[in-house]
Amino acid sequence: MADDSPTVRLGVDVGGTFTDVALVADGDLTTAKVPTTTPQHAGVLGGVREACDAAGVAPTDVDAFAHATTVSVNALLERDGARTALVTTAGFRDVLEIGRQARPALYDLGAAKPVPLVPRRRRFEVEERATTEGIERAVDPDEVRDLAAEIAESDVESVAVSLLHAYAHPENETAVAEVLREELDVPVSGSHDVLAEFREFERTATTAADAYLTPELDDYLGRIVAGAEDLGLPEPRVMRSNGGVADAETVRKSAVTTVLSGPAAGVVGAAAVAGGATLRGAAEGDETGERTAAVTFDMGGTSSDVSLVRDGRAERAAETTIAGVPLRTPTVDVETVGAGGGSVAWTDAGGALRVGPESAGAEPGPACYGKGGTAPTVTDADVLLGYIGPDAALGGDLSLDVDAAREALERLAEEAGIEGEDGLDAPTTAARGVYRVANATMARAIRSVTVERGRDPRAFDLVAFGGAGPMHAAALADRLGMERVLVPGPAGVLSAYGLLAADETHDAARTVRLSLGSATSGELSDAFAELTDRALADVSDPEAARIELAADCRYAGQSFELTVDAGGGGDDPGSPVDPDALAERFAAAHERAYGYRLDATVEAVTLRATATVGVDAPTVSRTGALDAKRGAREVVFPDAGAVEATVYDRDALAPGATLDGPAVLAGTESTTVVPPAWGGRVRRDGTLVLERDEGSAGRTGGDGR
Repeated sequence: MADDSPTVRLGVDVGGTFTDVALVADGDLTTAKVPTTTPQHAGVLGGVREACDAAGVAPTDVDAFAHATTVSVNALLERDGARTALVTTAGFRDVLEIGRQARPALYDLGAAKPVPLVPRRRRFEVEERATTEGIERAVDPDEVRDLAAEIAESDVESVAVSLLHAYAHPENETAVAEVLREELDVPVSGSHDVLAEFREFERTATTAADAYLTPELDDYLGRIVAGAEDLGLPEPRVMRSNGGVADAETVRKSAVTTVLSGPAAGVVGAAAVAGGATLRGAAEGDETGERTAAVTFDMGGTSSDVSLVRDGRAERAAETTIAGVPLRTPTVDVETVGAGGGSVAWTDAGGALRVGPESAGAEPGPACYGKGGTAPTVTDADVLLGYIGPDAALGGDLSLDVDAAREALERLAEEAGIEGEDGLDAPTTAARGVYRVANATMARAIRSVTVERGRDPRAFDLVAFGGAGPMHAAALADRLGMERVLVPGPAGVLSAYGLLAADETHDAARTVRLSLGSATSGELSDAFAELTDRALADVSDPEAARIELAADCRYAGQSFELTVDAGGGGDDPGSPVDPDALAERFAAAHERAYGYRLDATVEAVTLRATATVGVDAPTVSRTGALDAKRGAREVVFPDAGAVEATVYDRDALAPGATLDGPAVLAGTESTTVVPPAWGGRVRRDGTLVLERDEGSAGRTGGDGR
């Protein structure tokens, strides 16, 4: 860990509707939530001022400033990035459209592919040839200059260069990129810099996305840096998809690494919370014997994100897909489903009740917002079930319209033929059905990152955050057999809080294809040493960096790989890597994932190095009362029906406070629902720990640990 942790830390996360701010000054946490603006930087700087004023500190007192942005992902989703040209090897102009054979809807004859980021009229070819063995035909600089003149006529704002086998021999691609930078006054992204890995479709798509995003992200970060300087703030470090931050100048050179900036920050925050819990060993029946921590569950307005945290660290993936665009870049491994607070409930052709993926959005929003929305949503169901009280503040000038929510659910009940049952009227019965269906959808997402990967969800805690996550978390845990739910103190702004705990992280990767049966430790270690140097190139303090080495391995003849720890690295970047040990790790991972191992040659296809400069999560003090009851109201639970639940002020509960369900904890930014079979206690850091009654013996009124 880095020494001399800053005293005043600031994190700002930009969401679709709100921009969240978390500021820790000498152990005191201050949060702010302001509307997201266009352009985004205005809302960011406004939120910073509001949080600083509330905390009683000046912007010049801030020691560290971290930021998560949605600029890149919005550009992909809305297809409003830069006008981009693509230069590729002659004969490979249509790689972006050909793609892979895999289809999302195999038997749908009318299925349409996503439109490529670069249209065919802006895709250009150059005569050259490289193989995995070397350059067979060198590029002609004069041809590239002529090509540059043609590209200039297309009025492009950015250029991507992706030549065949440039990951192995980038000489031709480097020459093309240099000429284009000389001839054109636009940024140029080369695939050997963006993604030095094989598979030309993914490499080309990722490079095209980087070029597509670079101008807008560069402009945005320029505004943020200038605004921070005007306020007297330190230059921001920006969250990347891999769950680590980097300085703004480094991020401006790798725009594609920021597409999951916000979700990654939330997972990092959840990992910090999970790390504060006592980690349990694997549950009985889990044969992996791994020490596990948590599933993170972030339920927002339009979707829910789930991810895994083990031993206090977020799991990562080598690629993701956003809006149909495959992006081969290290990311926090997040599974997303279209079930959020604003998800619309509807009936299908067979009369079955469905929830999502369509969302009411922020405008007009759920019917209960009173802004003209009429479609029934999950939030409207939560209102009728009593989870959200009639006096709840929704932010800004909004107030709850219970009658509008009831009318929306009444129409749904009539459409679906739902009648009242268990003493409930038809609209409330429909609301209970919406709650159950939404939970079933989110439970499938949790199973996809646990059961479908050979892991038992009962061995994990569930960390719930986001505006709606704590309302559904205990019901989800019940459904999956999970025994404990952690609800962070700043649950509604956890992505902003996570930025305060984010390490500085840099990744490097390269395809090499080595047979582990014949490769020597020296060959493997030399290849990793080159990657380590690349990963350390942008690190702020190389002496403080920890190196992690990994390899994408497969059995000879297989088409896809598993990423496994390669050993070595650590605090000694020069420590050797053992090929036999790496092969055994792969065989064990393959057996865990697929149920078997083979007596066959193992290949290391792509090597990876990650350099991390760690920071300590901020220590936050919390005060309040051990008894913060605010009354009681009738609440409907899926299995227990309508019962009277105690209502608590979540923000006023002090560490050491305990409670029994049924209960509702109303907070400024989120609401937590505690079913009848559950109880809770507030941990020293303000985290609410919910457990089933059979585990209530562990709840004490002591120090809140």
